[in-house]
Amino acid sequence: MKKVINLSVPNLDVEPILSNLRECIESGWVSTGGRFITEFENKIAVYTKSKKAVGVQSGTAGLHLALDVLGVKSEDEVLVPTLTFIAAVNPVTYVGATPVFIGCDDSLCIDPNLLEKFLKEECFIKNGVTYNKKTLKRIPALILVHVFGNMADMEKIMDIASRFNLKVIEDSTEALGTYYTAGKYVGKYAGTIGDIGIYSFNANKIITTGGGGMVLAKDEKILDRIRSLSTQAKKDDLYFIHDEIGYNYRMLNLQAALGTTQIDGLEKFIETKTKNYMRYKEAISKIEGLTLLDFNSATRPNYWFYSIVVDEKRYGMNKDKLLNALVSEGIQTRPIWGLIHEQKPYLKNETYGSEKAIWYHNRVLNIPCSSNLGDDEIQTVIDVLKSLKKK
Repeated sequence: MKKVINLSVPNLDVEPILSNLRECIESGWVSTGGRFITEFENKIAVYTKSKKAVGVQSGTAGLHLALDVLGVKSEDEVLVPTLTFIAAVNPVTYVGATPVFIGCDDSLCIDPNLLEKFLKEECFIKNGVTYNKKTLKRIPALILVHVFGNMADMEKIMDIASRFNLKVIEDSTEALGTYYTAGKYVGKYAGTIGDIGIYSFNANKIITTGGGGMVLAKDEKILDRIRSLSTQAKKDDLYFIHDEIGYNYRMLNLQAALGTTQIDGLEKFIETKTKNYMRYKEAISKIEGLTLLDFNSATRPNYWFYSIVVDEKRYGMNKDKLLNALVSEGIQTRPIWGLIHEQKPYLKNETYGSEKAIWYHNRVLNIPCSSNLGDDEIQTVIDVLKSLKKK
């Protein structure tokens, strides 16, 4: 039986994890209370140069809370990317609002030029509020996603958002550790530039708590409200007094016990992923018909996912045939997610400039990229990619 080379798996140091989990179990603090939650929040805040962070059950929960505290209401519209995982979009519907889909640029992130064109040509501003000309619905917010750890063009996006009075939610669930090395936001991490930033610690992310997420915000009052809402909006812990509708979205101490060890290894993980990306890039550049996508040159990316573009004519097979061939060789790979505007719940939603997103969706595959990927495994992937090319 062939050894499977997985796409993206956790890199776990067992001993410190076991020590932390043992403390949780012996103390009885296994749920939404305990010292590891605060410790993990503080470590994320320090790492990202933020004042505070709030742990939640998932990145999705963080997005839902962000939309809630920013005042997005039923009958509003929120601008979102179509090229992303559906969890970045579904929370818009949780608050009763409607997603409007915007296409991507060559970074795979939301295209600021399309965003600006849509707002200029398809919208109008009245009393400082942006409205959609077709639907007459208010557009108070934008969700952007730093796809595969690649930073979206935040300089342009923040300028556009300011001119059209949009709140900016950064879905940084794939981009923990990515930061700008040049430009207006030099030194700023993904998730710290918009109004609210969200991280995810799902099992395939660069660090993991099994599940879980984290929320950052420029305004500490917003974070305080998110913390309250995530614990059922409990105003009085002793008498269980609740002054608004809240959610059961608090991070577990068990999750944080894992996360507080993982964050300590993040820079080492990024170092390894950078080295592996460069090795792939050199080798794949010599395989006609395959191109490894670049990351934004003005950033230090976390290199979360490695994406290859398949040119069917030059390589000799299309993306789907290559995917199946790699899987049959024991190499786990996957395409870009199904574009959200083509998913059944969103077929009737407005979509703007999706051509490039469709182009990449038809050509991109992600190849193994775990931070504990061995040299032999990388060489195996390279060798198989070479061998599958049609002469």
